[in-house]
Amino acid sequence: MKTIGYWMTALWCMACLAGEPSWRLVADASFEPYSYLDQDGRTPQGLNVELVSAVMRETGVPFRINLLPWERVKLQLTLKDADAGFVFTGTAERRAQYDLVGPLRKGQTVFITLAQSSLRYWRGLYDLKPYLIGQVHGYSYDTDFDKADLARDLHATSPRQLVTMLLAGRVDVIVGDKVQLLYFLQQLQAANQVRVLSKPLVEMPRYVAFAKGDPRARQFEAALKKLQQNGGLQAILQRWPQ
Repeated sequence: MKTIGYWMTALWCMACLAGEPSWRLVADASFEPYSYLDQDGRTPQGLNVELVSAVMRETGVPFRINLLPWERVKLQLTLKDADAGFVFTGTAERRAQYDLVGPLRKGQTVFITLAQSSLRYWRGLYDLKPYLIGQVHGYSYDTDFDKADLARDLHATSPRQLVTMLLAGRVDVIVGDKVQLLYFLQQLQAANQVRVLSKPLVEMPRYVAFAKGDPRARQFEAALKKLQQNGGLQAILQRWPQ
């Protein structure tokens, strides 16, 4: 993981010597396992960080990645204190605000139960009615699901807490980002105690955001497409729970 930090430092030093401007990219500091700070509190790491770093190395442009609270990420993009931010959903609102490049990856929102649960698959939301569903308070998941008449437990304040609630038997099923929930389950060495229902609730592409009209967006896009076509990002994706 720290190799990424060394790469960024090396590129930054090379840029200083060559007099080339460095790109500054920002992301959420509290979005495990996608973007978060190492135990030293300084080194950015996570799946999104690794993917963006690989693309930036492909461009050959020096860069820095800073992790900040999410609201500051959006503010710095608005003020143009940062050159790009990641990751964003491709909603109409976001497309009106930024030039979105990607998708960098696709995220899946899934349902997870204990392995011994009688819930083994779902075709429609009506299949979930007999079960108590744990979800994070204040989160939106999918319009139809959010409006559905289902039994819900909204006490969790984070996806990590959702996982502990499921393992403790406080809820029958939890809903959330597949990679994120499996990451927390693996940390607890409990991945073999659960079942991921095969049909996702929603699949959502994730993008890197640039200011409207910024030519660097096309430069980043070309490097991203090259790595996607030659499989250069696949090794990174395979190192994380899928």
